[in-house]
Amino acid sequence: MVLDSTTLHSSIEDPVLDRMNFLNEITSSYPDAVSFAPGRPYDGFFEVEEIHAHLRRYAKYLESRGAGPAEVRDGFYQYGPAAGRIRELIAYWLRQDEGLEVAPEAIVVTVGAQEAMFLVLRALFATPEDVLLLVTPCYVGIIGAARLLDIPVVAVPERDGRLVVADVDGAVRAQRAAGRRPRAVYVVPDHANPTGSTLDLATRTALLELAERHGLLVLEDSPYRLSGPGPRQPMLKALDRSRSVVQLGSFSKTLFPGARIGYVVADQEVRGGRGGVRLLARDLARVKSMVTVNTSSLSQAAAAGALLGADGRLSVLNARAAEHYRRSMASTLAQLERWLPEGRRRELGVGWNRPEGGFFLTLRTGFRTGAAALERSARDFGVIWTPMEFFHPYGGGEQDIRLSISYLTPGQVAEGVERLARFVEALSGERRPEGTHRARTYRAAAHGGDVPGTGTESDAS
Repeated sequence: MVLDSTTLHSSIEDPVLDRMNFLNEITSSYPDAVSFAPGRPYDGFFEVEEIHAHLRRYAKYLESRGAGPAEVRDGFYQYGPAAGRIRELIAYWLRQDEGLEVAPEAIVVTVGAQEAMFLVLRALFATPEDVLLLVTPCYVGIIGAARLLDIPVVAVPERDGRLVVADVDGAVRAQRAAGRRPRAVYVVPDHANPTGSTLDLATRTALLELAERHGLLVLEDSPYRLSGPGPRQPMLKALDRSRSVVQLGSFSKTLFPGARIGYVVADQEVRGGRGGVRLLARDLARVKSMVTVNTSSLSQAAAAGALLGADGRLSVLNARAAEHYRRSMASTLAQLERWLPEGRRRELGVGWNRPEGGFFLTLRTGFRTGAAALERSARDFGVIWTPMEFFHPYGGGEQDIRLSISYLTPGQVAEGVERLARFVEALSGERRPEGTHRARTYRAAAHGGDVPGTGTESDAS
């Protein structure tokens, strides 16, 4: 049988679904390139033996709570409840690290934050008139999830790299005037993917006030909260007084991505047709039972053991990694300053933001930075990055790129930024032919002599 593509769901041929595969193909095709593309944690702190220690610790925890050998074995080997086995420990961590009091019954343990997004979107969006507001640029996974579920999205672009609450308010009013119902707004408030930006307290407070005023839910995606050192702004959910926030979380950026453990806090009350009241989390668990049945018991056990080892203080457990990301970000910014100093940036029309931590930063250029430019960058300059246009649902970011600094060593950062600067110089020079001689002279001066090659013999791999 040969299937006609027009008989398949329209999302199957949506370019959004190809973006991660495209990055993987570029990376595998140019293995010697320095890659600023993957948003993955630094694995220099991972030790295989720690997994065994986590599992043993969780087994002892179950025993301390009265579980016999059969129950302990069940906790590792068998299916578990759809809502998850370790909800109490996640609630304990949220109380310890975030000052957030939430009942375990309001939590659903998911297969990463991506499943949490699917569950929440499927439960909340009931009619074609329901729309999702996306503060853009935004994580490509939420765009893809909405497309797969036929949920219309409305972009609320950032201004000068920051969320303006008045723009969200304007989008809500415009959609209602058009006969649609803005159901929720999606935001990553801490070290956001892809921009690296963090919402200040005033913006957080104003967003929650707007949500309460309009009856709008806020989908708070917070996988990167602990990827920067020092004091943190309060979670939106910790500031929530009207149960307007559904919090999506993941341990992939803190404990280990291989476990694929995420969660959702959904303490909103749902009133049934017969007057009964239940938590939204219960409905999400019912949806999950038809999607992934349950989250891996073994993965939950490993994550639980890690949390137990830190007495629920994931911030302490992750402190060394957060410091690594801070140093890596600072090193990347310093190298950008070295290879693209202020005067040269002005000539080229280049700039970037300056996050204090996290995985990501945004670099602005004066030329098109789409898939063709990325392939040329990988092939001719030995450096890979992510086109920022990937993170816009309806166009935007065509001259911007995302740099992820989380996975690289200091040597790779230095080598990668040097290569990136040569790429930027080359394409900026093609756009401005009169600047070619200046660019060549600058590069030679920066190297103290001849312009070197791409340097693929370094520790980039």
